[in-house]
Amino acid sequence: MSEEVPEKPPYRPCVGVVLFNREGLVFVGKRIPDSGPEHVEGPHVWQMPQGGIDPGEEPLAAATRELHEETNVRSVTLLAQASDWYAYDLPSTVASQAWKGKWRGQTQMWFAFRFEGDDSEIDIASPAGHEPEFEAWRWERLERLPELIIPFKRPVYERVVAEFARFSGVPA
Repeated sequence: MSEEVPEKPPYRPCVGVVLFNREGLVFVGKRIPDSGPEHVEGPHVWQMPQGGIDPGEEPLAAATRELHEETNVRSVTLLAQASDWYAYDLPSTVASQAWKGKWRGQTQMWFAFRFEGDDSEIDIASPAGHEPEFEAWRWERLERLPELIIPFKRPVYERVVAEFARFSGVPA
């Protein structure tokens, strides 16, 4: 009789947003400690807006909703959608605690938007009436993003950079 290997939990369906300003720089937010399922400290606390897709919600609608919830931004133009879903696994020490073990990681559809507003539209302190996820923000060069993100998400960020480099003036 063979032992059954337990199935891994599924990936949580999510979206990610690359928000380019007119100069081709990208919005990054500094995570508030303990604001997400993975506890982040040290130099890798910066990330782009991202979040879960609600049941029945289309990915593009989720991307615009998450962007608004995390930054208060609405003045955007869609530039592109990623050609595929990108997935990452949470480290085992985090996976058992994050989302009560329901998900093993996330699979994300990424969208690139051009920010058409003024920086004063960005409000991370009280974004759209939601709890803040970021304690600071800045515009950053796209190619620097993989070094700013928590290491287990780095391969996804590398793919995002390659996918959307054409909007920043940076070679892929």
